[in-house]
Amino acid sequence: MVEERPGRLTVGVVGAGRVGPALAAALGMAGHRPVAASGVSEASRRRAEAVLPGVPMLEPGQVMAAADLVLLTVPDDALPDLVRGLAETGAVRPGQLLVHTSGRFGTAVLDPALRAGALPLALHPAMTFTGTPVDVQRLAGCSFGVTAPGELRLAAEALVIEMGGEPEWVEESARPLYHAALAIGSNHLVTLVAQARDLLREAGVTEPGRMLGPLLGAALDNALRSGDGALTGPVARGDAGTVAAHLRELRAHAPETVPSYVAMARATADRALANGMLKAEYAEALLGALSDEPSQRDGGIA
Repeated sequence: MVEERPGRLTVGVVGAGRVGPALAAALGMAGHRPVAASGVSEASRRRAEAVLPGVPMLEPGQVMAAADLVLLTVPDDALPDLVRGLAETGAVRPGQLLVHTSGRFGTAVLDPALRAGALPLALHPAMTFTGTPVDVQRLAGCSFGVTAPGELRLAAEALVIEMGGEPEWVEESARPLYHAALAIGSNHLVTLVAQARDLLREAGVTEPGRMLGPLLGAALDNALRSGDGALTGPVARGDAGTVAAHLRELRAHAPETVPSYVAMARATADRALANGMLKAEYAEALLGALSDEPSQRDGGIA
């Protein structure tokens, strides 16, 4: 049991998906007290019970009434209507901390609650969540994109630190760009890895994960350390023949992967050319291989 300390807050969660219960549990470990959560689906209720055992599931208005700090952890597109509805129904109390976890929005989305006297914070954890208790441990060292009014910046950063995270200030106007960057790096990475696994299985590899793990781990580490300097492979070398062979095989065995292969190869070529890794005399043939239609290259029918 966590010993009560001065300045501790009661914590509520509106939208008990994967994120909210984990953040509430982390705040509980810091001495705050989770008191209520709301969730629509049975799955969200089960997640909340697993991560916040003993915390009652209530209606959103009841959660607002019970908590000093309320985590609004609903999907991005649902957040504006939720905030507007809470403000219009009088659920927001003056001095109440309202924290949303959307990467896309800053604090402007909380303006209806601000007019009702709430204190608005945007704290976005740059982490993927499973909806299980392991998420709480994963918050240790996790970066949070923090946006808040100037007078609340220190309070926002303190909450992140209490959850075990590292605050990273993001200006209101930069939130969509910030979130796009994370989506490219995280969400698209999952798709690329899943495609690679499927193709290796098609090629007869029995343990694609075992093969990819060391390779992708090294590639990620090198990219974080060296940026474009970590580029390797046929595109960076300008091996147009190899790229053309890849496309022939992908069109034959996995045509749904061709658009993403071509898009990423072109982006890789642009970066390799810009930093001098890809020689200009090889770039033309490479880009030609990426733009050729099957009918032009193989004599087939488009």
